[in-house]
Order: sequence, then C-alpha cells, then structure tokens
Amino acid sequence: MAKRNITDLGVAPDGKVFQSIKIGLGGLSARILTFGAALQSLRLGGHYHSVVLGYADPTDYFDNPGYLGAIVGRYANRIADGRFTLEGRTHQLDRNEAGVQCLHGGSQGTGVRSWQVLDSGEDHVTLGLSLADGHMGFPGAIDLRCRYATRGSTLTILLTGRSDMPTYCNLASHAYYNLTGEDTIAAHKLGLTAEQYLPVDDRKIPLGHPEDVAGTSFDFLTPRRLSAPVDHNFCRARARTALGPAATLEAGGLRMTLETTEPGVQVYDGAALGRSGRRGLTGAPYAAHAGLALEPQAWPDAPNQPWAAQARLDPGETWRSETRLSFTRAD
Repeated sequence: MAKRNITDLGVAPDGKVFQSIKIGLGGLSARILTFGAALQSLRLGGHYHSVVLGYADPTDYFDNPGYLGAIVGRYANRIADGRFTLEGRTHQLDRNEAGVQCLHGGSQGTGVRSWQVLDSGEDHVTLGLSLADGHMGFPGAIDLRCRYATRGSTLTILLTGRSDMPTYCNLASHAYYNLTGEDTIAAHKLGLTAEQYLPVDDRKIPLGHPEDVAGTSFDFLTPRRLSAPVDHNFCRARARTALGPAATLEAGGLRMTLETTEPGVQVYDGAALGRSGRRGLTGAPYAAHAGLALEPQAWPDAPNQPWAAQARLDPGETWRSETRLSFTRAD
C-alpha cells in the first residue's frame, strides 16, 4: 500500500486512527478522510476552488450535522418510524431524527464512524467498514467498501456491501457541490433526467407513488436554476441500472455530469448549511444554500414501500452502487 499519499491526523472519537488520503493524477485531485469516508475536497486543475464543500479543520467532521461529504448508511435517507419488518421479524431502528425516524443509518451510521484504509495508490483509495448484526437495529453483520478513483477529469465512487443475513443496504455519497466558490448556488443550473419525483409529508416520508415532474417546480428536464426549496428524491428508474446519466450541474463556465447505477437521486438545496458556523475550505463559514447535495441512492423508506427490492441484500449477494462525476469546461 502506498503511504506517501496518507497523512495521520490523530485519533478519532471512537479511538481509531484518523487519516487523510490525497489521490489524483492529472486533471482532478481529491482528499478523503477516514472518518465517515468523507470527501473533503475535489479540485480540478486550473480551477481555484474545490467543487465540493468541505471543512477546513478535519476535526469538524467529528460533529457533522450536514453530513458534508460523508458516505451515509447503512441506509441513506429516511425509514419511517425507524421500523420495518423483514422475513416476518420487526426491527426497531435508532430513531435519530426528531425521535421519530431513522436517518442515514442512525446516530452511529457510516457517516460518523471510522473507516479503514485497505488499499491506496496515487489515483485511488479503498476504505472498509464492518458493522455488527443489530447495529442501529439493522439485521445482519455487514462488510462495506468505498473506493474513490480519479482518471483525468473524472471521479468514480464505488460502494459495495455483503451481509450474512437478509437486510437492507443503501449507501450514498452526501457531497455538496458548488462549482464557483461563491457564497451560494443561486447561479447554478441543474439538469435531471428523472421524469418523476416522490412527494413527501412533513417528515419527508413518501406519500405514495411517484408523480410526474411536468408542470411542477421539480421539472429539471431542461436545466435551470432552483426556484423553490427542494429536498426530494427524483426517480430515474424503478430498479438499479447500468451506469447512466442522472444529473448535470453548470455554473461559471464549468459543467459537472453525474452518472450512476442508482434508481434515485436525492436533491437537497443545502438550506440548513448556515447553521454550523464552521469554516469551510474558503476560510469563511458556509451560508445557507452554499452547496447542492446530489445523492444517488435507492428511493426513501424502501423497507416499508413497494420498492423494497431496490435496497434488499441477501447472503451470498453483493450490493453495488457506482457513481461517476465528470467535469468539462464550457467553450
């Protein structure tokens, strides 16, 4: 394993070694932290600002209410009432959001745990994390892997999981994107391939089946600026697919294309980002709407919904999610 790209930062709150790993050859470079497997920065050659939000002080990731850059799970997004029934057995999960539902795998989900460097090189790093049966209430001991790899102006994020019992798995990158380094993403144009989205209640739990985006504020089939608050899942497919286009983001002469295998993309406008007061990579605290989260994942609350198969993982199977971010400059 290459060591020159790994920096020891001390000890994480769970007593594990805390490290920073830098990868990148040529056009794109990234810095990843072992705590939360978080993407702290992503920089394109010749472009001054990181295109993802990150805290300047790595120890700020130990208390990261916005999940900046983290890999969240074992179930990203929300599970209603923190409960589901699988194989005839009801499982009560950690209800870490308002004491009502399970969010991003619970209070000790993957985004707030120390991952271990399993392999690294100049253009890649693979991190691993094992969770015990019953962790946060989920069934099955599960082994997780997160691989970041750069090639030219592209970053690939590969997530995998294997369990010894039937369970649910739904990891997601919770990176926030800002292509210009400006205070907000007001000038960014978002494009989505999804023709449907999931309406939600006040708890952000799906109300029912997907609805068409046409004629609503959720129509981004033609790229445009955000005009209304959004924290919704956009439904690009009913099941996991081959790697395919899901989103574009454009601002300041830079364009990002997001491809994924995942059936949905949760889009969050970063409205709460101004609450932490912590310094970002620019040296100043982030404001509300400082970045846009685009989270490829299964649809929310799948264990309690007709789309449960999107996230089910059985013994002998490998759950696999791939996302590819590519950057180009406008002519």
